[in-house]
Amino acid sequence: MPGVANPGPSKSRRETADSSSRKKVHFSSIHDAVRAGDVKQLSDIVERGANLNEVDALHQFTPLHWAAHSGSLECLHWLLWSGADATQTTTRGWTAAHIAAIRGQDACLQALIINGANLATQDDRGCTPLHLAATHGHSFSLQIMLRSGVDPSVTDKREWKPVHYASFHGRLGCLQLLVKWGCGIEDVDYNGNLPVHLAAMEGHLHCLKFLLSRMNSATQALKAFNDNGENVLDLAQRFLKQNVVQFIQGAQYEGSHPDDHDDLAFPGHVAAFKGDLEMLKKLIGDGVINLNERDDNGSTPMHKAAGQGHIDCLQWLIEMGAESNITNKAGETPSDVAKSVLSSSRSLGTVATVRR
Repeated sequence: MPGVANPGPSKSRRETADSSSRKKVHFSSIHDAVRAGDVKQLSDIVERGANLNEVDALHQFTPLHWAAHSGSLECLHWLLWSGADATQTTTRGWTAAHIAAIRGQDACLQALIINGANLATQDDRGCTPLHLAATHGHSFSLQIMLRSGVDPSVTDKREWKPVHYASFHGRLGCLQLLVKWGCGIEDVDYNGNLPVHLAAMEGHLHCLKFLLSRMNSATQALKAFNDNGENVLDLAQRFLKQNVVQFIQGAQYEGSHPDDHDDLAFPGHVAAFKGDLEMLKKLIGDGVINLNERDDNGSTPMHKAAGQGHIDCLQWLIEMGAESNITNKAGETPSDVAKSVLSSSRSLGTVATVRR
């Protein structure tokens, strides 16, 4: 209209233009394009003469390494189809499969395996991708490789197996998976350390308890010395892992009662079974066990106390908030276990009623 200034492009048109300009990012190198996951620019850069296996100056990564690192699956497929070298290593000896295992890039790892990546390749420390997945806690990556047929007991230069790495770094999910696949937990490294030694020195109580529950003799494992003459307790004390020290003291208490049938991984259950309220208070108060911790039969400390008629332990556990309706593998609650001990059963019902 006459006399009215042109307002210029509408807001929506300006936003569209701005959006288009933002999308038009041009990468100066093949590595940048791969990191961004831009397969179109990757293709264009290669058509202009870039080397598929070009190594960047800073990290010594090839485009395939960067695809595995960033999870750029489409770029990784394109590179493999175009003939990128999956065996090329970084200065630390890592292939693209090592990188994918470190980063937990499961889809990229699967693609590399399908395209023939060698999972037995060792880096400068003798680690395979399996070791590195266990180190970084990527249990799904670990499972992908195990299902492809890799050896779960492969060793590095220190004679560490993936199970040693999982124990040292506190990767319980990986540890459980490796044991399920038959990885030995009673093998020592070059210093004579069992996986339990490594879990203890790093304070990984959850891993230590799992390992003890799966070993042929938990008592012997706690007593076993490495090549430096140190047992599990010595290592926990030297590295100031108080949670492990307290647990082992409880386990040693349990070991002094040979009639108990519980695993040494569950000292709180034995304290409840024996009616040792002070020990039970100490173990729970120090955080060594929790109120509703289950043993291999699904029983809690309440089941153990109820079965032996230890009313004082039952009362204290309920007052602390223990669950009285948890069932073990036999489908029994603590009250069911206590049915042959009338006074114990009545106490359980009375205290639970008072709390309600």
